[in-house]
Amino acid sequence: MKSNRAIRTPGGLSVRLDVRALTAVVLLVLAALTASVLLIGTGDFPISAGEVLRTLAGQGDAGQEFIVNELRLPRVLVGLLVGASLGLGGALFQAISRNPLGSPDVLGLSQGATAGALTMIVLFSASSEQITLGALTGGLVTGAAIYLLAWKRGVHGYRLVLVGIGVSAVVTAVNGYLLTKSDIIDAAQAVVWMTGSLDGRDWNQVWPLLGLCAVLVPLVLANSRGLRMMEMGDDVSYALGVRVERVRMLLMVSAVLLTASATAAAGPVGFVALTAPQLARRLTRSPGPNLLASLCMGATLLVTADFVSQRVFGAGQLPVGVVTGVLGGAYLLWLLVAERRAGRI
Repeated sequence: MKSNRAIRTPGGLSVRLDVRALTAVVLLVLAALTASVLLIGTGDFPISAGEVLRTLAGQGDAGQEFIVNELRLPRVLVGLLVGASLGLGGALFQAISRNPLGSPDVLGLSQGATAGALTMIVLFSASSEQITLGALTGGLVTGAAIYLLAWKRGVHGYRLVLVGIGVSAVVTAVNGYLLTKSDIIDAAQAVVWMTGSLDGRDWNQVWPLLGLCAVLVPLVLANSRGLRMMEMGDDVSYALGVRVERVRMLLMVSAVLLTASATAAAGPVGFVALTAPQLARRLTRSPGPNLLASLCMGATLLVTADFVSQRVFGAGQLPVGVVTGVLGGAYLLWLLVAERRAGRI
């Protein structure tokens, strides 16, 4: 079966369809939905998958309606949105930097959002809404600093990664300083937040993240053609009519907003932004940034990790950030070994 097919519409428009990539996206969506249903049914009061589906359809009893719709569904939706945002943000940064290590974890954006949240926790003993605002502000300020420091007649991949690593080191040191200056109660709250967790998430976290994704995801996908051409180099992209710096800045701002908002909603969940685009690329075997597949892979990874955490350790016992860190670190080690055996490093 051919991987690529051309489809012509009655109006004469020709669209190239990558069958394998489309199949991979559909399978990832099904996997994410399956994991979400199982996750909603997991907890101190177990609910079967059939009962979860009936409750979501409005046919459950009063107790199930409360548990599913008020307690567990918002948490799962936050997990899906955070995972999707991190997967898409990671794919954008890796495509812009043309480097598989060009993810928000490495570039310092997650650490910048953490610094903003720590500032609100340690210096102002802030509420959850103020902590979210601080994390979003910290991520945006860090992203702007990286972009300005990496600018020299444009922003290029290796310079972006190197500047990001330097900024990450500085911000990490600032975070350590803030922790040393906090009292024991604020420090405990900060450490829990820094781990990355979905515990206690409700509809207040769902709606802002959903609204932001509803705006940014179509905007990013609409500029995917220009991003794909930019992987061939700036000169070729200019020759093909792509406004390189305009597209690059637009997509970088979108990636920073996606990453900062995800971090603000669930804390710095590690390795999802780094591994999701790579796993998506291996699954689709398609060149280019694989934006939609990375988005779906990120959502699937996060809800699956949360399901594993609750099944193995019990509800609320192990933050999802610990699970993604272990799985992501193991994947990174495997990737390095595979690359070395192939003679590429």
